[in-house]
Amino acid sequence: MIKKLVNPLDLSIQEYQHLFETGKTIYESPQNFTQLANSKILATLFYEPSTRTRMSFESAMFRLGGKVLSMADTSSSSVAKGESLADTIKTISNYVDIIVIRHPKDGSAEVAVKYSSVPVINAGDGAHHHPTQTLTDLFTLYMYRGKVSNNSFGFCGDLKYGRTVHSLITTLARYPEVNYYLISPEELQLPQHIKNSVLEVNPKATFNETSQMEEVLPNLDVLYMTRIQRERFFNEDDYLRLKDTFILDKNKVNMMKKDALIMHPLPRVSEITYEVDDDPRAIYFEQAKLGMYIRMALISLMLGLNTNR
Repeated sequence: MIKKLVNPLDLSIQEYQHLFETGKTIYESPQNFTQLANSKILATLFYEPSTRTRMSFESAMFRLGGKVLSMADTSSSSVAKGESLADTIKTISNYVDIIVIRHPKDGSAEVAVKYSSVPVINAGDGAHHHPTQTLTDLFTLYMYRGKVSNNSFGFCGDLKYGRTVHSLITTLARYPEVNYYLISPEELQLPQHIKNSVLEVNPKATFNETSQMEEVLPNLDVLYMTRIQRERFFNEDDYLRLKDTFILDKNKVNMMKKDALIMHPLPRVSEITYEVDDDPRAIYFEQAKLGMYIRMALISLMLGLNTNR
């Protein structure tokens, strides 16, 4: 039984494949799993705003027949009184069977693991990792393509602070024949330590960096758009200057392969126009839906539940 998911590399390729297969089974026959987590309780501790991730986890647990305790507003909890993260985790783990945590501070998920007596899932810690978004992204590729390998990926937008990008790029290094196209303004380029993490796993990996989206769109099998994250900027002027650097519209989509996929971890702001939503290559809302099913599979695995149905 897996006791933690903090970094996407906490899971082996075999465990990813098992989760994909389980997630597909649940997706195809959800009625068979409605009592799987009966009597189990999941805690969602969110120190940062979230819609999709928190509700996806909570919906996943409810659909498995479990229950949820949620802390979505720290101002109404003991955190507002100055309680440490360690003490919060020690206490909450007495009440529940599994904890999902999102926190603005890098490394906070590892702290939660250290002080928890139950399994912990990282739902985002600062600019570090977002492993269940990576799980969602890979599961989406599995459902649409049947594979993750042998694809050219374009990552566009905030590659400096985007934890979804960091997690996915690092994990993709474990799959063969993956090409990286990095599309960002100079100020938001992918950090060198993320590149180093990839090269440690795959020394032959190459990074094609550009600030011109149009240059690489025809080469991509998957375009992974991200928003410029206002909350990561210390200077509002810098955010306003960069926020509309890349906007994917119908004209740009027409430059892409007919079978390319357009993904986005959401929420979007202005980086994808609404006219793109109707294009069959735009799968970001289905991606969000699939995230619920793969989280159902993950919760089941981490609680040691029998999914052979």
